[in-house]
Amino acid sequence: MPVLLLVDGSSYLYRAFHALPDLRNSKGEPTGAIRGVLSMLRRLEADYKAEFRACVFDARGKTFRDDWYPDYKANRPSMPEDLRAQVEPLHAAVKAEGWPLLAVDGVEADDVIGTLTRQALERGWEVVISTGDKDLTQLVRPGVRWVNTMSEEVLDDAGVAAKFGVPPERIVDYLALVGDTVDNVPGVEKCGPKTAVKWLAEYGTLDNLVANADKVGGKVGENLRKHLDFLPLGKRLVTVATDVALPVGLDELPARDDDKAALRALYERFEFRGWLQALDGATAEAAAAVPRAGDAAPVGEDPPAAPGAHRGGYVAILGWATFDAWLAKLDAAALVAFDTETTSLDPLAAQLVGMSFAIVEGEAAYLPLAHRGPDAPAQLPLAEVLARLKPWLESGAHAKLGQNLKYDAHVLANHGIRLGGIAHDTLLQSYVLESDKSHDMDSLAKRHLGLTTIPYTEVCGKGAKQIGFDEVAVDRATEYAAEDADVTLRLHHNLWPQLEAAPALAALYRDIELPAMQVLFDMERTGVLIDAFLLAQQSEELGRRLMTLEREAHALAGQPFNLGSPKQLGEILFGKLGLPVVKKTATGQPSTDEEVLVQLADDYPLPKLLLEHRSFAKLKSTYADKLPRMVNPKTGRVHTSFSQAVAVTGRLASSDPNLQNIPIRTAEGRRIRAAFIAPRDHVIVSADYSQIELRIMAHLSGDARLRQSFAEGEDVHRATAAEIFGVAPAEVTSEQRRYAKVINFGLIYGMSAHGLAKNLGLERAAAAAYIDRYFARYPGVAAYMERVKGEAKDRGYVETVFGRRLYLPEIRASQAGRRQAAERAAINAPMQGTAADLIKKAMIAVHGWLAESRLKSRLILQVHDELVLEVPRDELERVRAELPAQMCGVADLAVPLLVEVGAGENWDEAH
Repeated sequence: MPVLLLVDGSSYLYRAFHALPDLRNSKGEPTGAIRGVLSMLRRLEADYKAEFRACVFDARGKTFRDDWYPDYKANRPSMPEDLRAQVEPLHAAVKAEGWPLLAVDGVEADDVIGTLTRQALERGWEVVISTGDKDLTQLVRPGVRWVNTMSEEVLDDAGVAAKFGVPPERIVDYLALVGDTVDNVPGVEKCGPKTAVKWLAEYGTLDNLVANADKVGGKVGENLRKHLDFLPLGKRLVTVATDVALPVGLDELPARDDDKAALRALYERFEFRGWLQALDGATAEAAAAVPRAGDAAPVGEDPPAAPGAHRGGYVAILGWATFDAWLAKLDAAALVAFDTETTSLDPLAAQLVGMSFAIVEGEAAYLPLAHRGPDAPAQLPLAEVLARLKPWLESGAHAKLGQNLKYDAHVLANHGIRLGGIAHDTLLQSYVLESDKSHDMDSLAKRHLGLTTIPYTEVCGKGAKQIGFDEVAVDRATEYAAEDADVTLRLHHNLWPQLEAAPALAALYRDIELPAMQVLFDMERTGVLIDAFLLAQQSEELGRRLMTLEREAHALAGQPFNLGSPKQLGEILFGKLGLPVVKKTATGQPSTDEEVLVQLADDYPLPKLLLEHRSFAKLKSTYADKLPRMVNPKTGRVHTSFSQAVAVTGRLASSDPNLQNIPIRTAEGRRIRAAFIAPRDHVIVSADYSQIELRIMAHLSGDARLRQSFAEGEDVHRATAAEIFGVAPAEVTSEQRRYAKVINFGLIYGMSAHGLAKNLGLERAAAAAYIDRYFARYPGVAAYMERVKGEAKDRGYVETVFGRRLYLPEIRASQAGRRQAAERAAINAPMQGTAADLIKKAMIAVHGWLAESRLKSRLILQVHDELVLEVPRDELERVRAELPAQMCGVADLAVPLLVEVGAGENWDEAH
């Protein structure tokens, strides 16, 4: 999935100018802002690998907001002259660094970023927005992260809610209430963040608050009523536009190569000597530290390290004598840090270019095997090297260490070698220790070792002219690859003692994460069979359905129009048909976004039809059309990649393709799952933990009634309904059971009375009464919630049943909304995290059982609380009978675990 990296250049510019001292060159020209912005861009580029990117600056002159409100930004001081002098050369430097630069007349940088974000999401891309501006948190949603490089703060939608006390979709309401002093947008007098969060928690939205303004008491309530006339304008002013006209499209924003000539001129002018030296090549110290590839130093005669250098003893293995000496060292070593260099990031397509090894800190070797080019030295033959290394690589008695060894295992498997002896993985060590941080090697080295590692782009370039690692000069490749192995070893020596000091974390790493990695490796290589013909049929049917819907839309509109054009759609809906305008875009046009269409769809047929058209269009493009193109030509299967170190709760993430988000709420969506099929003489088996998080709540809370319901095998939602409504279980109506189900799951996720009221279509008072009745009947749940919040405040984290730590940095925040959001997370995180741990333990147990029993059945997918297997028909009866016990036996909770098993010709039938 492509990543779009968007930088708020104007925010960077001011922050760098005010953060750095008054730096100048020998001619007296100011240089601090230029240096600071370029440094932040480089750090961001190293932390977030993105295929597309843009650095966006405010253009000179007025914007549409000045037309709305002449006092907009009126109190902002003029730009200091020393800062103004750096703008033009900074723009030139940003472009020379390979960043597309945008500054669009008439709109602000925020609006350009908002529009690009929307466009990227519509294509299914991920977006990273780097800024110090809190206003841009309103753009955060699944697939969009907000990053502050100065504070190292990274916010997803949950992070925004934890920080501000309101979710991203309510940030605009929040800002309209508190105001924005920087932009001179007045808020409600005396309404600070605490009051704004309180109001929005109680009334849900700004519109609802305005409608109930007469009910708000006190002086601040009077202030609210005085401000009512300005609030709609205030909200428009703080709303980031997502529909402005841009001079470029997304496809014109790929990462580009450096313009070295332009950079050299800028570095010379502003006297950035270190950067100039790096631009011109390796320093004399680095040249001394790493031998030329053609002059590989014999083992034991490595050149001395420069003082303080960490690249002192790196060698290239180019002859058999050096190879034999290193192989003897590998055979004798208790632990070896191991890494591969390859031709591709696709684990099933990557081929070896070389391997690196480290046994002691400061010494490492790179074994080049497939470097090419006119200057490439003679290298040892790949086939013979692998034949001689294979016994060591496959040996379970020779312990290996790596950073994301699952990838390296795939690379070796592509060459017919199954990596054995995986003892440690620094990616997983970091994830267990600090799940809320970045776990890539460069970040880990900086955070734990204080080292800045060589970035890949420095070795291979970037953009359209990026070269493959097999084209890198061997001496430079040695420096880069050997450093990877050396730094991985150093990281292990730093991280492993921290894990050993916390036995529960060490057990989590040793007994869950490391074995799960091996299971995921096998699942990824197995892949899943899909019926491309069925998907093609679905694509054709969806296409016909889309054409029918388009004709129906034209009939309802009374004329043809482009359903994908917001402008034409707005003219039809609000001009010709006269539908009520729900909200407007930044440029004052009626909005036609999904939120508006959902609201209008209750009363008008065309918006409802348009939503159906959009849903089918997404199914067609994202699944029916795309999945067949992702079939591996060698295996005939789709191979997803499972990431362990992404979600802070411990849940797995699936990508390329993402098989965990296939929609199943509609018949058309479920048909996509029907295309995941079993091969001949096999069936698909689905095994799903039933109501797992509620069972974990019963275990953690100790509530007697809740535990009894599960122990006796009752329908827990019916039992809850009986308790809340005071009736016998047999007398519970379907509506009452539905209410109880929403309450049971809602409380796990910290649902408020307002949220419950909205979900069930009730008055808030009625919803609050249901919650009060629930806690009266389940006092253990209420006590648990208070207890876990207290523990979180004391320790700064909560734990799963198996000891996984889920950190809550906002739990002691002085701002009430942020603190309350963290408290809700404290309640839910142990349940989500424990469920994630359980499914990993189940995977390990089932994988081991299948191997020990010599069954041919194979795990192929893990989705949330479900395992999916491919089972030969002659093994189905045994798998059906024994699989639940394998999954239920992984933990001894206070309530029984229940697994539901289904089987069918395809995934949909089995689920």
